[in-house]
Amino acid sequence: MSETLATGGISRRTFTQLAALLLSASPIALAATRGWAAQGDLVFVNWGGDAGPAYDKAYGAPFKEEAGITVKQDGSGPTEGAVAAQFESGKPAWDIVDIDAFSAQALGKKGMMEPIDYTVVDKTKMREGFGWEFAASTYFFSYIIAYDASKFGDKVPTGMADFFDVEKFPGKRSLYKWGAGMWEAALLADGVEPAKLYPLDLERAHKKLAAFKDNVVSYWGGGAESQSVLLNGEASMALIWSTRAGLIEKDSGGSIKFVWEQGLISPGAMGVIKGNPGGKDAAMKFIASAQDPKKQVIMFEMLGQGPANPAADALLSPEQARLSPVDPANMSKQIALDMAWYETNYGPALDEYTKIISA
Repeated sequence: MSETLATGGISRRTFTQLAALLLSASPIALAATRGWAAQGDLVFVNWGGDAGPAYDKAYGAPFKEEAGITVKQDGSGPTEGAVAAQFESGKPAWDIVDIDAFSAQALGKKGMMEPIDYTVVDKTKMREGFGWEFAASTYFFSYIIAYDASKFGDKVPTGMADFFDVEKFPGKRSLYKWGAGMWEAALLADGVEPAKLYPLDLERAHKKLAAFKDNVVSYWGGGAESQSVLLNGEASMALIWSTRAGLIEKDSGGSIKFVWEQGLISPGAMGVIKGNPGGKDAAMKFIASAQDPKKQVIMFEMLGQGPANPAADALLSPEQARLSPVDPANMSKQIALDMAWYETNYGPALDEYTKIISA
Protein backbone atom coordinates (compact mmCIF):
# COMPACT_ATOMS: atom_id res chain seq x y z
CA MET A 1 0.00 0.00 0.00
CA SER A 2 2.82 2.40 0.86
CA GLU A 3 4.47 1.75 -2.50
CA THR A 4 1.18 2.33 -4.32
CA LEU A 5 0.70 5.60 -2.43
CA ALA A 6 4.19 6.75 -3.36
CA THR A 7 3.55 6.15 -7.05
CA GLY A 8 0.22 7.94 -6.99
CA GLY A 9 -1.88 4.79 -7.36
CA ILE A 10 -4.14 5.75 -4.46
CA SER A 11 -4.93 9.00 -2.66
CA ARG A 12 -3.82 9.74 0.88
CA ARG A 13 -7.40 9.57 2.12
CA THR A 14 -7.87 6.18 0.46
CA PHE A 15 -4.58 5.00 1.98
CA THR A 16 -5.83 6.11 5.38
CA GLN A 17 -9.12 4.30 4.88
CA LEU A 18 -7.47 1.05 3.80
CA ALA A 19 -4.90 1.20 6.58
CA ALA A 20 -7.60 1.88 9.14
CA LEU A 21 -9.61 -1.08 7.91
CA LEU A 22 -6.61 -3.37 8.42
CA LEU A 23 -5.15 -1.88 11.57
CA SER A 24 -8.29 -1.13 13.55
CA ALA A 25 -8.91 -4.84 13.97
CA SER A 26 -5.37 -5.69 15.06
CA PRO A 27 -4.70 -6.54 18.71
CA ILE A 28 -1.94 -3.93 18.88
CA ALA A 29 -4.14 -1.10 17.59
CA LEU A 30 -7.04 -2.06 19.80
CA ALA A 31 -4.85 -2.30 22.87
CA ALA A 32 -3.23 1.06 22.14
CA THR A 33 -6.46 3.00 21.93
CA ARG A 34 -8.01 1.08 24.82
CA GLY A 35 -5.34 2.71 26.94
CA TRP A 36 -6.94 6.04 26.13
CA ALA A 37 -10.47 4.88 26.78
CA ALA A 38 -9.63 3.22 30.09
CA GLN A 39 -9.25 6.62 31.73
CA GLY A 40 -12.95 7.45 31.32
CA ASP A 41 -12.33 9.82 28.44
CA LEU A 42 -13.94 9.82 25.00
CA VAL A 43 -12.14 8.92 21.79
CA PHE A 44 -13.41 10.73 18.69
CA VAL A 45 -12.31 9.13 15.42
CA ASN A 46 -12.03 11.35 12.34
CA TRP A 47 -10.21 11.30 9.02
CA GLY A 48 -6.90 12.77 10.16
CA GLY A 49 -4.86 15.64 8.78
CA ASP A 50 -6.34 19.04 9.61
CA ALA A 51 -9.49 17.43 11.02
CA GLY A 52 -7.98 16.55 14.40
CA PRO A 53 -6.93 20.09 15.40
CA ALA A 54 -10.21 21.50 14.05
CA TYR A 55 -12.40 19.06 15.97
CA ASP A 56 -10.38 19.65 19.10
CA LYS A 57 -10.62 23.44 18.90
CA ALA A 58 -14.29 23.54 17.94
CA TYR A 59 -15.68 20.70 20.04
CA GLY A 60 -13.12 18.84 22.15
CA ALA A 61 -11.62 21.64 24.23
CA PRO A 62 -14.99 23.33 24.93
CA PHE A 63 -16.50 19.99 26.01
CA LYS A 64 -13.66 19.51 28.47
CA GLU A 65 -14.58 22.88 30.00
CA GLU A 66 -18.30 22.11 30.02
CA ALA A 67 -18.36 18.48 31.13
CA GLY A 68 -14.90 17.80 32.53
CA ILE A 69 -14.42 14.99 29.98
CA THR A 70 -11.36 14.88 27.76
CA VAL A 71 -12.03 14.04 24.12
CA LYS A 72 -9.01 12.51 22.42
CA GLN A 73 -8.70 12.82 18.65
CA ASP A 74 -7.89 9.71 16.62
CA GLY A 75 -7.25 10.33 12.92
CA SER A 76 -7.09 6.70 11.79
CA GLY A 77 -10.27 6.92 9.68
CA PRO A 78 -13.66 5.46 10.68
CA THR A 79 -14.48 3.43 7.57
CA GLU A 80 -17.54 1.21 7.79
CA GLY A 81 -15.27 -1.86 8.00
CA ALA A 82 -13.11 -0.34 10.72
CA VAL A 83 -16.12 0.56 12.85
CA ALA A 84 -17.49 -2.97 12.43
CA ALA A 85 -14.12 -4.40 13.46
CA GLN A 86 -14.11 -2.29 16.60
CA PHE A 87 -17.54 -3.58 17.59
CA GLU A 88 -16.78 -7.19 16.70
CA SER A 89 -13.63 -7.14 18.85
CA GLY A 90 -15.94 -7.25 21.87
CA LYS A 91 -14.05 -4.39 23.48
CA PRO A 92 -14.22 -1.34 21.21
CA ALA A 93 -11.65 1.36 21.82
CA TRP A 94 -13.56 4.05 19.94
CA ASP A 95 -16.49 6.08 21.21
CA ILE A 96 -17.69 8.62 18.61
CA VAL A 97 -17.02 8.44 14.88
CA ASP A 98 -17.23 10.93 12.01
CA ILE A 99 -19.21 8.66 9.71
CA ASP A 100 -21.36 8.69 6.60
CA ALA A 101 -24.97 8.58 7.69
CA PHE A 102 -25.73 5.64 5.40
CA SER A 103 -22.87 3.63 6.93
CA ALA A 104 -24.08 4.40 10.44
CA GLN A 105 -27.57 3.29 9.49
CA ALA A 106 -26.34 0.04 7.93
CA LEU A 107 -24.19 -0.77 10.97
CA GLY A 108 -26.88 0.30 13.41
CA LYS A 109 -29.38 -2.10 11.89
CA LYS A 110 -26.84 -4.85 12.56
CA GLY A 111 -26.72 -3.85 16.23
CA MET A 112 -23.31 -2.17 16.05
CA MET A 113 -24.29 1.48 16.69
CA GLU A 114 -26.15 3.17 19.53
CA PRO A 115 -29.43 4.84 18.57
CA ILE A 116 -29.08 8.61 18.84
CA ASP A 117 -30.73 9.77 22.06
CA TYR A 118 -32.93 12.60 20.84
CA THR A 119 -33.85 13.52 24.39
CA VAL A 120 -30.24 14.74 24.65
CA VAL A 121 -29.37 15.57 21.04
CA ASP A 122 -31.74 18.27 19.80
CA LYS A 123 -33.39 17.59 16.44
CA THR A 124 -34.54 21.21 16.25
CA LYS A 125 -30.87 22.14 15.92
CA MET A 126 -30.59 20.13 12.70
CA ARG A 127 -31.77 20.91 9.21
CA GLU A 128 -35.04 19.18 8.54
CA GLY A 129 -34.67 15.61 7.35
CA PHE A 130 -31.05 15.17 8.43
CA GLY A 131 -31.39 13.32 11.72
CA TRP A 132 -31.35 9.53 11.55
CA GLU A 133 -31.84 6.70 14.01
CA PHE A 134 -28.11 5.95 14.31
CA ALA A 135 -26.49 9.17 13.05
CA ALA A 136 -26.77 12.88 13.86
CA SER A 137 -25.83 15.34 11.13
CA THR A 138 -23.00 17.65 12.13
CA TYR A 139 -21.87 19.19 8.83
CA PHE A 140 -22.45 19.28 5.08
CA PHE A 141 -20.42 19.33 1.88
CA SER A 142 -21.40 19.23 -1.77
CA TYR A 143 -20.22 17.97 -5.13
CA ILE A 144 -20.29 21.08 -7.32
CA ILE A 145 -19.13 22.22 -10.75
CA ALA A 146 -15.83 24.10 -10.84
CA TYR A 147 -14.72 25.49 -14.19
CA ASP A 148 -11.88 27.41 -15.82
CA ALA A 149 -13.58 30.71 -16.70
CA SER A 150 -10.58 31.79 -18.77
CA LYS A 151 -11.55 29.16 -21.36
CA PHE A 152 -15.24 30.00 -21.69
CA GLY A 153 -15.47 33.78 -21.81
CA ASP A 154 -18.83 34.95 -20.47
CA LYS A 155 -20.40 31.49 -20.58
CA VAL A 156 -21.29 30.06 -17.17
CA PRO A 157 -22.48 26.46 -16.61
CA THR A 158 -25.99 26.27 -15.22
CA GLY A 159 -26.19 22.60 -14.29
CA MET A 160 -25.04 19.07 -15.03
CA ALA A 161 -26.21 19.16 -18.65
CA ASP A 162 -23.57 21.83 -19.28
CA PHE A 163 -20.94 19.77 -17.47
CA PHE A 164 -21.53 16.91 -19.90
CA ASP A 165 -21.74 19.21 -22.97
CA VAL A 166 -18.23 19.40 -24.43
CA GLU A 167 -19.40 21.27 -27.52
CA LYS A 168 -20.81 24.18 -25.55
CA PHE A 169 -18.03 23.99 -22.95
CA PRO A 170 -14.98 22.42 -24.65
CA GLY A 171 -12.25 20.60 -22.77
CA LYS A 172 -11.62 17.62 -20.58
CA ARG A 173 -13.48 16.78 -17.36
CA SER A 174 -12.63 15.24 -14.00
CA LEU A 175 -14.96 13.12 -11.86
CA TYR A 176 -14.91 11.59 -8.39
CA LYS A 177 -13.52 8.05 -8.43
CA TRP A 178 -15.74 6.77 -5.60
CA GLY A 179 -19.05 7.27 -7.38
CA ALA A 180 -21.06 9.29 -4.86
CA GLY A 181 -22.78 12.17 -6.61
CA MET A 182 -21.55 11.07 -10.03
CA TRP A 183 -24.60 8.88 -10.70
CA GLU A 184 -26.87 11.79 -9.88
CA ALA A 185 -24.84 14.16 -12.06
CA ALA A 186 -25.09 11.78 -15.05
CA LEU A 187 -28.83 11.32 -14.65
CA LEU A 188 -29.47 15.06 -14.30
CA ALA A 189 -27.43 15.63 -17.46
CA ASP A 190 -29.49 12.95 -19.18
CA GLY A 191 -32.71 14.80 -18.44
CA VAL A 192 -33.96 13.21 -15.23
CA GLU A 193 -35.86 15.71 -13.09
CA PRO A 194 -34.35 16.32 -9.62
CA ALA A 195 -37.56 15.22 -7.90
CA LYS A 196 -37.45 11.91 -9.77
CA LEU A 197 -33.79 11.00 -9.22
CA TYR A 198 -34.41 8.29 -6.62
CA PRO A 199 -34.31 5.39 -6.78
CA LEU A 200 -31.37 5.96 -9.10
CA ASP A 201 -31.56 4.34 -12.53
CA LEU A 202 -28.04 2.94 -12.38
CA GLU A 203 -28.20 1.33 -15.80
CA ARG A 204 -29.04 4.69 -17.35
CA ALA A 205 -26.41 6.50 -15.30
CA HIS A 206 -23.67 4.02 -16.16
CA LYS A 207 -24.58 4.16 -19.84
CA LYS A 208 -24.21 7.95 -19.75
CA LEU A 209 -20.91 7.75 -17.87
CA ALA A 210 -19.50 5.08 -20.18
CA ALA A 211 -20.37 7.12 -23.27
CA PHE A 212 -18.70 10.19 -21.75
CA LYS A 213 -15.55 8.43 -20.67
CA ASP A 214 -13.34 9.71 -23.53
CA ASN A 215 -13.87 13.24 -22.24
CA VAL A 216 -12.64 12.44 -18.72
CA VAL A 217 -8.97 13.12 -18.08
CA SER A 218 -8.94 11.84 -14.49
CA TYR A 219 -11.02 10.39 -11.69
CA TRP A 220 -9.83 12.09 -8.52
CA GLY A 221 -9.81 10.45 -5.11
CA GLY A 222 -8.89 13.38 -2.86
CA GLY A 223 -9.47 17.11 -2.67
CA ALA A 224 -5.91 18.04 -3.65
CA GLU A 225 -6.19 15.96 -6.82
CA SER A 226 -9.41 17.69 -7.82
CA GLN A 227 -7.73 21.07 -7.42
CA SER A 228 -4.55 20.23 -9.30
CA VAL A 229 -6.30 18.87 -12.39
CA LEU A 230 -7.94 22.28 -12.86
CA LEU A 231 -5.01 24.41 -11.74
CA ASN A 232 -2.58 22.70 -14.12
CA GLY A 233 -5.00 23.04 -17.04
CA GLU A 234 -5.64 19.32 -17.62
CA ALA A 235 -9.38 19.79 -17.25
CA SER A 236 -11.63 22.72 -18.02
CA MET A 237 -14.32 21.45 -15.62
CA ALA A 238 -14.45 19.15 -12.61
CA LEU A 239 -16.98 18.03 -10.06
CA ILE A 240 -15.27 18.89 -6.78
CA TRP A 241 -16.04 19.03 -3.07
CA SER A 242 -17.44 22.38 -2.02
CA THR A 243 -14.86 22.47 0.78
CA ARG A 244 -12.28 23.08 -1.95
CA ALA A 245 -14.19 25.78 -3.84
CA GLY A 246 -12.78 28.80 -2.01
CA LEU A 247 -9.26 27.37 -2.06
CA ILE A 248 -9.21 26.69 -5.79
CA GLU A 249 -10.71 30.10 -6.54
CA LYS A 250 -7.99 31.78 -4.47
CA ASP A 251 -5.12 29.64 -5.79
CA SER A 252 -6.13 30.35 -9.41
CA GLY A 253 -6.35 34.09 -8.89
CA GLY A 254 -10.07 33.93 -9.58
CA SER A 255 -9.82 32.27 -12.99
CA ILE A 256 -11.34 29.04 -11.70
CA LYS A 257 -14.88 29.61 -10.53
CA PHE A 258 -17.70 27.43 -9.26
CA VAL A 259 -21.48 27.29 -9.29
CA TRP A 260 -24.01 25.82 -6.86
CA GLU A 261 -26.61 25.00 -9.53
CA GLN A 262 -27.52 21.29 -9.31
CA GLY A 263 -24.87 20.72 -6.68
CA LEU A 264 -25.26 17.45 -4.84
CA ILE A 265 -25.27 18.00 -1.11
CA SER A 266 -24.16 15.32 1.34
CA PRO A 267 -24.23 15.23 5.16
CA GLY A 268 -21.43 14.31 7.49
CA ALA A 269 -22.54 12.81 10.79
CA MET A 270 -21.50 11.60 14.20
CA GLY A 271 -22.36 8.15 15.47
CA VAL A 272 -21.61 6.17 18.63
CA ILE A 273 -20.30 2.60 18.60
CA LYS A 274 -22.45 0.26 20.67
CA GLY A 275 -20.69 -0.67 23.91
CA ASN A 276 -18.26 2.24 23.63
CA PRO A 277 -15.87 2.43 26.60
CA GLY A 278 -16.65 6.05 27.49
CA GLY A 279 -20.35 5.31 27.80
CA LYS A 280 -23.21 6.26 25.50
CA ASP A 281 -24.47 9.00 27.85
CA ALA A 282 -21.21 10.95 27.68
CA ALA A 283 -21.03 10.42 23.92
CA MET A 284 -24.55 11.77 23.40
CA LYS A 285 -23.72 14.81 25.52
CA PHE A 286 -20.69 15.43 23.31
CA ILE A 287 -22.81 15.28 20.14
CA ALA A 288 -25.32 17.67 21.73
CA SER A 289 -22.50 20.03 22.66
CA ALA A 290 -21.31 20.00 19.05
CA GLN A 291 -24.68 21.39 17.95
CA ASP A 292 -23.70 24.85 19.21
CA PRO A 293 -23.83 27.11 16.13
CA LYS A 294 -20.74 29.08 17.21
CA LYS A 295 -18.73 25.87 17.39
CA GLN A 296 -19.94 24.83 13.96
CA VAL A 297 -18.81 28.15 12.54
CA ILE A 298 -15.30 27.34 13.80
CA MET A 299 -15.45 24.08 11.84
CA PHE A 300 -16.58 26.00 8.76
CA GLU A 301 -13.70 28.44 9.13
CA MET A 302 -11.12 25.67 9.62
CA LEU A 303 -12.39 22.93 7.28
CA GLY A 304 -15.06 24.51 5.08
CA GLN A 305 -17.78 22.29 6.51
CA GLY A 306 -21.28 23.68 6.10
CA PRO A 307 -22.93 23.96 9.54
CA ALA A 308 -25.63 21.43 10.41
CA ASN A 309 -27.40 23.84 12.76
CA PRO A 310 -29.36 26.41 10.70
CA ALA A 311 -28.85 28.97 13.47
CA ALA A 312 -25.23 29.19 12.32
CA ASP A 313 -26.28 30.76 9.02
CA ALA A 314 -26.83 34.15 10.62
CA LEU A 315 -23.32 34.06 12.12
CA LEU A 316 -21.56 33.89 8.74
CA SER A 317 -20.39 36.98 6.89
CA PRO A 318 -21.64 37.46 3.31
CA GLU A 319 -18.29 36.22 1.98
CA GLN A 320 -18.45 33.14 4.21
CA ALA A 321 -22.05 32.47 3.21
CA ARG A 322 -21.03 32.52 -0.44
CA LEU A 323 -18.82 29.48 0.27
CA SER A 324 -21.22 27.56 2.50
CA PRO A 325 -23.12 24.68 0.87
CA VAL A 326 -26.00 25.15 3.32
CA ASP A 327 -26.44 28.88 3.03
CA PRO A 328 -30.15 29.14 2.13
CA ALA A 329 -29.40 30.80 -1.22
CA ASN A 330 -26.95 28.01 -2.14
CA MET A 331 -28.90 25.13 -0.66
CA SER A 332 -32.02 26.04 -2.65
CA LYS A 333 -30.11 25.33 -5.88
CA GLN A 334 -28.94 21.87 -4.83
CA ILE A 335 -30.22 18.31 -4.43
CA ALA A 336 -29.58 16.22 -1.32
CA LEU A 337 -28.13 12.74 -1.71
CA ASP A 338 -30.62 10.14 -0.50
CA MET A 339 -29.01 8.39 2.47
CA ALA A 340 -31.57 5.58 2.47
CA TRP A 341 -30.71 4.73 -1.14
CA TYR A 342 -26.98 4.79 -0.39
CA GLU A 343 -27.42 2.59 2.68
CA THR A 344 -28.90 -0.18 0.54
CA ASN A 345 -27.21 0.29 -2.84
CA TYR A 346 -23.81 1.95 -2.50
CA GLY A 347 -21.60 -1.17 -2.45
CA PRO A 348 -22.96 -2.84 -5.59
CA ALA A 349 -23.29 0.51 -7.39
CA LEU A 350 -19.65 1.35 -6.68
CA ASP A 351 -18.53 -2.04 -8.00
CA GLU A 352 -20.23 -1.36 -11.34
CA TYR A 353 -18.98 2.24 -11.47
CA THR A 354 -15.41 1.09 -10.82
CA LYS A 355 -15.61 -1.41 -13.67
CA ILE A 356 -16.66 1.35 -16.06
CA ILE A 357 -13.97 3.86 -15.12
CA SER A 358 -11.25 1.17 -14.96
CA ALA A 359 -12.04 -0.49 -18.29
